[in-house]
Formats: sequence, C-alpha cells, structure tokens
Amino acid sequence: MARDLRGFIKLLEERGQLRRISALVDPDLEIAEISNRMLQQGGPGLIFENVKGSPYPVAVNLLGTVERICWAMNMQHPQELEELGKKLAMLQQPKPPKKISQAMEFGKVLFDVLKAKPGRDFFPACQQVVIEGDDLDLNKIPMIRPYPGDAGQIITLGLVITKDCETGVPNVGVYRLQLQSRHTMTVHWLSVRGGARHLRKAAQQGKKLEIAIALGVDPLIIMAAATPIPVDLSEWLFAGLYGGSGVQLAKCKTVDLEVPADSEMVLEGTITPGEVLPDGPFGDHMGYYGGEEDSPLIRFHCMTMRKDPIYLTTFSGRPPKEEAMMAIALNRIYTPILRQQVSEIVDFFLPMEALSYKAAIISIDKAYPGQARRAALAFWSALPQFTYTKFVIVVDKNINIRDPRQVVWAISSKVDPSRDVFILPNTPFDSLDFASEKIGLGGRMGIDATTKIPPETEHEWGAPLESDPDVAAMVERRWAEYGLADLQLGEVDPNLFGYDMAKQEQGRQGR
Repeated sequence: MARDLRGFIKLLEERGQLRRISALVDPDLEIAEISNRMLQQGGPGLIFENVKGSPYPVAVNLLGTVERICWAMNMQHPQELEELGKKLAMLQQPKPPKKISQAMEFGKVLFDVLKAKPGRDFFPACQQVVIEGDDLDLNKIPMIRPYPGDAGQIITLGLVITKDCETGVPNVGVYRLQLQSRHTMTVHWLSVRGGARHLRKAAQQGKKLEIAIALGVDPLIIMAAATPIPVDLSEWLFAGLYGGSGVQLAKCKTVDLEVPADSEMVLEGTITPGEVLPDGPFGDHMGYYGGEEDSPLIRFHCMTMRKDPIYLTTFSGRPPKEEAMMAIALNRIYTPILRQQVSEIVDFFLPMEALSYKAAIISIDKAYPGQARRAALAFWSALPQFTYTKFVIVVDKNINIRDPRQVVWAISSKVDPSRDVFILPNTPFDSLDFASEKIGLGGRMGIDATTKIPPETEHEWGAPLESDPDVAAMVERRWAEYGLADLQLGEVDPNLFGYDMAKQEQGRQGR
C-alpha cells in the first residue's frame, strides 16, 4: 500500500469503503452532520468534492471503523495489532534472552527498528505549491465547525510538529487548532504534552517556538502520533515500526522542522511565548462542550501543498467517532505492554461507550485472594494514559470481556458491593470530566467481579452449570438427525433478549 493519504483513499475505494459526494456542502455544521450519521451506522469514508468557500475537497470518516483502522496499519484483523504491541513491549523493557529463539526474536525487532529509520526526500510532493506572506489565507482551507455551540472552525487531524530548543528532539502530536484570522490559529494542548514543554523551554531562553502543521498525512502516521507509549523513540520511528519501513521526511521551507514528504498541506509558523487568545468552547469526546481557555497563538507565514490537495479532518463527540475507533486499535497495541507491566492480566478492554478510557475491563488468571484488587491498582499506575480511567472491573479469565452480557453477569453473580467495591477518593483527574465534584480532582472505583476464594469468602462457591460433555457431543453428532441442520447456531442477536442495539437513541445530547 502506498504510504500516503492518497494511497489509503485508493485502497478504500477499491474495497467499496468510500463514497464521493459531488453536491455542494457547507463546512459549517453540514459536513459534520452528514459524517456523524455515517459514523453511527459504521458507514464508508466520505470525500466531499464540492465544498462551499474552498477549492479543496474534504475527506472524513476514513478511519470510522476498526476494519479500516487495521487496513491503515497494513493489517486485516485487530488481533494482528497485538503482535505490534509485543514489539513495543520488548523495546520498552528489554530482557536478556535466555534461549536462542528469544535472542533471534529480539534481533528481528532490532532489525525492524533499523528499517523504521526515517528517510529524506529532497523534492517532496508537499512543496509542489508554495504560498507565503500576504498571499497566505487560512480561510481557504475547508476547516469544519462540527457543532452549533463551537467557537469557530478547527483543524483536528493535523500533525503538530515542534522541536526542543536545547536537544533538537522533535515532538509530533495531534492537537486541536482553532482558526483566529487569515494568518493565525490557537493550539489547544495539555501542559504535559510535548509541544507545551517545548514552548516553556523556548520561553525560558527568550525564543519563539517554530511549529509546523502537516495536514493530510498517511493515517498510519496519525496512529503513531496518537500512541502515548512511554518508549524513548520518536513518533517518526513509531510510524516506521507500524508501517514496516521508514517515513520519508522533508525539511520545511521557512522553519527548521521536518514533515512527512507526502503531506497534502503544510503550515509553517511560530509561537511567541506569552501570546495567547481565547480558544473554545468546542464539543469534546465526553459528549459535552468544553470551556474557553487562553491558548498559544500561532502566526503562520508559509503554506506548502501538493497540487490539488485533499483536506483530511474529523471531529470529537460522544462515540462512535473516529477517535473511538483509533482507541480500540490502540487498546490492542497496549495489551502486550500491559501484560508485561502487570503479569496476572490475561486481557483488557476499554469499551468505546465508556469514552475509550473511562472504564476498563480486565480479566486475570486468579491464583490468590486479593489478586483482583492488586490488578486494578497496578493497572492505574501501569501506563500514563490509564491515569484518568474512572472504573476498573476485574473478571475471571473465562469471561469474554468484549461481551457486555458476560461482564454484567459476572458483576451480578460474583460481586458483594460491601466487600468487592473499593473507591479511591480525591485523585488527580481529567479536567474535562464534569461528573467530578471538583474539576481536576475525582474518585476511582474498582470492582472485583472474580470468583471468590478463601479467605475472601467463608463459604464454598457454587459449582458452575455446565452441560454433560458426552451428551453435548451426542447432540452435536445428531443435530441433522433432529431435522435442525438448516439452523446454524452462531452469534446470537442481542435484540432477541430485550436489548435494543440497532435503534438509534433519541434525545442523545440530553442524557
């Protein structure tokens, strides 16, 4: 597969997962409304070819299903993402190999790292057109405004690239940017993010911070930039590991930064420390509008692009959204890393409906009393991205953690709230979580839904109900004899048991 956005679009089109819309559409609310309806149904990616106020087409919902996320990662099934996670786990905590097979496996990973080293492109496609100075007008970029209460137009899937002024090490992140004028935008990043750290260092040295925004890049690079795994490797190297070969980079025209050579558009500018403007409110991933906040102001002075560029975008909100699909894929990548950190964990799942990180379901191979509580506490501290996980539910290894019916059964049949629920009050928390009594400070809950063993309980646990294996085998053999051969018993439709999984929710925003 070609390592750029156009190659991915071609792939989606060949597989019947892309629709082109030629009707005139408005980037103000209309594109998001159409896209949101498509996201709710797991529909195809969209390219709007006729956008009001802009000569450029808009691509959206390209990563709107887990299947398409896998395709972007050059994979076919989500399970393959765990193999990638094993590589990252090995790099994060390398252990001396005890067997020749282990040494060979580690050698393969190191070879993959060598192959992942970025390359250089001296005649990049992203600089086929160069616009500088007063000719630059950010209003021509078809930035969308997703919700009626949003403060303005936004960029959401741009790679925001900065560099440490002391070490020269770059940071690549995916942050929201708000249009402020034809030359300026504000960037919204948390104080712990790499870009914010670089700005603080530049301020200490009395320097402006150079910044580049790469738009319309290979979705695989977006996945790499969105992976907050604590490994001392650059995002470019991550992307190379993800894709199996190094990312081709190009030096910017006016700032000392590098961007993917096949980007559709690149914005180049600077941030003067202390120069801020109000940013927000905007609809965020929690399903509510966030607040207004003074954010760094970027002054752009150059824009380069490919001929006939494509603008790639997305938007946040209550799942399902593209960011939720990306989180499901990252969940698979994290799994081997988490197993390495917390050995008793068999599997874990971050349900999309729980905003992809607010609730975690963990299965363990239980061997001793109190192990479920230990696993929950270890989970919260295993990786930085789990700091804001509000609920952790621990179940036995035989429970399918991706089947909510099995999880609800485990909670209902194995939990005594007075014994098996524990709460950690007043912990550092997500400032976007309005459920907290105090913004930035909240509680966490652990639920032990495992089978209890002494001394967790003073009585014997009932034996689980199971079919007689001989009778079950006989019924399997005689199934056709019963005249039931035409009935294939596979995945059960949950709607048959009182659920309403297909019907769209009414009054979604008010709940």
